Order: sequence, then C-alpha cells, then structure tokens
Amino acid sequence: MKLVVVSAGLSSPSSTRLLADRLAEATARRAGGADQKVNVQVVELRDLATDIAHHMVTGFPAARLAAALDAVAAADGLIVVTPVFSASYSGLFKSFFDVIDKDALTGTPVLLGATGGTARHSLVTENAMRPLFSYLRALVLPTAVFAASEDWGDEGLEGRVERAGAELAQFMGAAALPTVPSARTGAAPDTSASSDAPGPAVAAVRPDTDTAAAIAPRSFTGAVTSVDRPTPSPCKSCPSSSS
Repeated sequence: MKLVVVSAGLSSPSSTRLLADRLAEATARRAGGADQKVNVQVVELRDLATDIAHHMVTGFPAARLAAALDAVAAADGLIVVTPVFSASYSGLFKSFFDVIDKDALTGTPVLLGATGGTARHSLVTENAMRPLFSYLRALVLPTAVFAASEDWGDEGLEGRVERAGAELAQFMGAAALPTVPSARTGAAPDTSASSDAPGPAVAAVRPDTDTAAAIAPRSFTGAVTSVDRPTPSPCKSCPSSSS
C-alpha cells in the first residue's frame, strides 16, 4: 500500500512536518503487516513552491511537481498537514491542491492535520480543510488532528494521533478489498454454485462514497455523493390528481 504525506511547513525543522511524520508513523504501524508493506512518500511543498507558481500561470507542471501530483493521485491513503495562516490553510497548501486534477482524489482516504500557535485555530481543520477535500470528493476521515504550541509533549496529542492513524489504516485496508455486487442492482445471489467453486475475478477498489457516508457522515458536508435519496411515499389522504 502507498501512503503519501503532503506537508506545507515552511521552516526546517518544522512542527508541521513533525506532526505529519507522527501521523504517518501511526498509520504505517497499524496498516502494515506480515504480508502488507506500507510505502511512505513525503511531499514537501516548500521545495515545490516555485514550480507550483509557474504551473499556476503556465498550466504546465515541471518534472518535480508532476511527479508529486502523480504520487498523490496514486496514493492508497493521504495525510495532509498545513500550518495555520490567517485562520486558514496556507496559500502554498491551497495552491498545490488547486493545480491537482479535480478527479485525482475521488475516493482517496484523507487524514487532515494542522499546526498553529494557539488552540483558537483548532477549527481550521473543520471550517477550511474539510470542505476543500469534500469538494474534491475525497473520503475525509472523522478524526482530524490539530497541534498548538502547548500540545507538544502532551498525552492528549499522542492519543489523537494514534486514533487518526488507526482510522486511516482501516480505510487503506478497505481500499484493498475486492468489490462485491451492489444490493441496489437487484441481482439475486447465485446459490446454485458450490461454495468451493472459485468466484469470478473482481477488481479492487477504494471505499465508495456510500460506505464513507455511512461510517463518517461528517466528512461529506457539501460534497456530491452517490447516496440514493428515498422515494417519498404517495400521500393517501391527498386528492387524486386525475379527474
């Protein structure tokens, strides 16, 4: 499985990168196993700042930026972490996701993280980041992690990191499961075949928006999902429209 980490920290060392590394470590520890290796790739946006700006005005990505965009699009799981600038994500962070293909993150499990100087900015993950990735039709995980300056070294932060990592690992594991026929297709299961007979080969897919809407409905505020709306029952007491 491929885990990609996007860090928008500007300094070196960076608290944003530190949080990103902790989230990646927690996720890889939960997702990895004897038969499943997690490949972690980190994309440092500060190294791509000039390439992103050029792409914004020319429409053509440089080789390094193109490789980063391809890595994000191919990820089985994505961790995105930004510092807080003016009560929102940084301009560099937003610019990177402005140049990515609009369909690249469809169905990708995304774990949100942010860092700031004060806990007053803690809702940036909900008010700014979650709507952005819902618009991109990603599967935004319920637990987002914000780290203020006073949180470092606190047990509460470590607990949130572990919980968020476990959620992302679970979704990454679900992404590797084979598909099953949808109950909405109306196709009855074939019970005539022996249970020992091998079934037809099916392709592995990411969890769809129906699955995520059931598990994490908060992730889809404002998002376009494929959840079917129930057909309203006819009103028995209303007069007939036919004359």
